[in-house]
Amino acid sequence: MVNSLKMQPTFQVDLPIGADDAIKKIGDSIRTRESLKYAKAAGHCADFSVDPAQRRFWSPHLSIQVSDTETGSQLFGRFSPRPEIWTFFMFIYFVMACLIFGGAVWGYVQWFMNDRPWALMLVPISILVIVMLHFASLIGQGLSRDQMEQLRTQLDETLSPWLPS
Repeated sequence: MVNSLKMQPTFQVDLPIGADDAIKKIGDSIRTRESLKYAKAAGHCADFSVDPAQRRFWSPHLSIQVSDTETGSQLFGRFSPRPEIWTFFMFIYFVMACLIFGGAVWGYVQWFMNDRPWALMLVPISILVIVMLHFASLIGQGLSRDQMEQLRTQLDETLSPWLPS
C-alpha cells in the first residue's frame, strides 16, 4: 500500500476500460454502496473521505482522477490532508515565504544603511517554521496511516467487481 512517508503520497492503477466508463462505474458504486457514503464523484474525479465520527485533525482525504490511455484508462490517486487543513498549511507556508523574502530585503536595507540588520533573523526563524511544519505533516501522516489504508481499501472494493485479478 503506502510504503513511504512523503508529502501527498500517490499511486496509479491501470484500468482496462475507458475513463468515461470507469468514472461512471465508480460513481454508480459510490451511490449504491453504504460503505462509500462519504465518497463523491464528479467529472473524471472522485473523492473519498473518512467518516466524520472518526475524523481527527490529521485525517486524510483520497482524491482520484481518471484519464484515458491507449489501452484503457489510468486512475491517479493522491492522499492529502482534508482540503481545509491543506489550505491552512499552504497559508502558513506562504506567510513564511513572504517573511523570508521580506526579512532578507529589510535586513539588507538595514545593513546597507549601517544599521543593525536584526530583520535578517526572520529568515532562519521562518525556515525553521517551514521545517517544523513539514515534520508535523509527516507525523500526522504516520498517525493517519490506518485511515489511509481504509480509504485505499474502499477504492479497491469499488474497483474490484470489474478489474481483472
